[in-house]
Amino acid sequence: MTKLTYRDAGLDLEKYEQSLSMMPPLLKRTHGPRVLDGFGGFASLFSLDYNSRLFAKNYRHPVLVSCTDGVGSKLKVASTVGRHTTVGIDLVAMSVNDCLCTGGEPLLFLDYVAMPKDDPPLTRDIIKGISDGCLEADCALVGGETAILPDFYQPGDYDLAGFCVGVVERDHIINGRMIRPGDKVLGLASSGLHSNGYSLVRKVVFEHAGLKATDFVPELGRTVGDELLEPTRIYVRSVKNILRHYPVKRRVVRGLAHITGGGLVDNIPRILPPGRRVFLQRGTWNAPPVFGWLQRLGNIDQDEMDRVFNGGIGFVMIVSPFFADSIQRQLEEDRVPTRVIGEVREGEPGVEWM
Repeated sequence: MTKLTYRDAGLDLEKYEQSLSMMPPLLKRTHGPRVLDGFGGFASLFSLDYNSRLFAKNYRHPVLVSCTDGVGSKLKVASTVGRHTTVGIDLVAMSVNDCLCTGGEPLLFLDYVAMPKDDPPLTRDIIKGISDGCLEADCALVGGETAILPDFYQPGDYDLAGFCVGVVERDHIINGRMIRPGDKVLGLASSGLHSNGYSLVRKVVFEHAGLKATDFVPELGRTVGDELLEPTRIYVRSVKNILRHYPVKRRVVRGLAHITGGGLVDNIPRILPPGRRVFLQRGTWNAPPVFGWLQRLGNIDQDEMDRVFNGGIGFVMIVSPFFADSIQRQLEEDRVPTRVIGEVREGEPGVEWM
């Protein structure tokens, strides 16, 4: 009688161990003194009793912030191109930028990687990107899970999910309730498409236009694959610098929004209190050329563009009008192009174009 093994079912434990052996250095490079244990246990330990870079003292009334997200079908582009070193940055960005919207400080990050078979080089590329993203976000990568699911995924496919835990002092929470008429809307530039709308992107670029990832696009100054794999911008350090300079108790920064799926028109209203409406002015910022290129390539209506893509604005800060210029200058000094793109008026919560 044939003796069956785990390898016969599609799981190679030796390769699995090889993948795991690559991870500790990539995790430990993100650790600071608040990480209390190493890699390989059943759970990770993280201390809040340590001075943070955002607040000058230990937390008196800490509130935990939790976020989770994925990268979506941008992973299909990574597989097509055969480059997997940047989607981990996208994974981190999607959660830590969300955490930031509360005024919170991202503390730790965990990942979930699912693939059809053990692939140590692929796993290392993915985790390296996640580690790079955590370094950029001043966030500790403390663990994760690699699931080998041969019956769930086709060869070449894989999926990612990320989980961020942050903290904010109760009195420092930013929830949009202080937004007032006359406040200015600052738009922080995106690095491109970020990680949203890729089902439409792939349909337009590869199916409708018949382009290949290796095709060079003069309008973009790069290949299709290079443009579509541009990683999501992480705003943590720049926004934390603003919050450190303008303590929340001064109510200078009234609201924060991460512009993801749904674009400006769907994400800004999530932080607006009753009686507050945002009016945006087109043409006040320079969108990366990828958006105009996609719109023409797919003959996409402007309303559809507004609801699917970030349009060149990856993060929004609603601030006191008296400090808008100063905050804009500081963000520019942090190499985050920023523009005043609108203002708050009285009205039903929502976004309207001027």
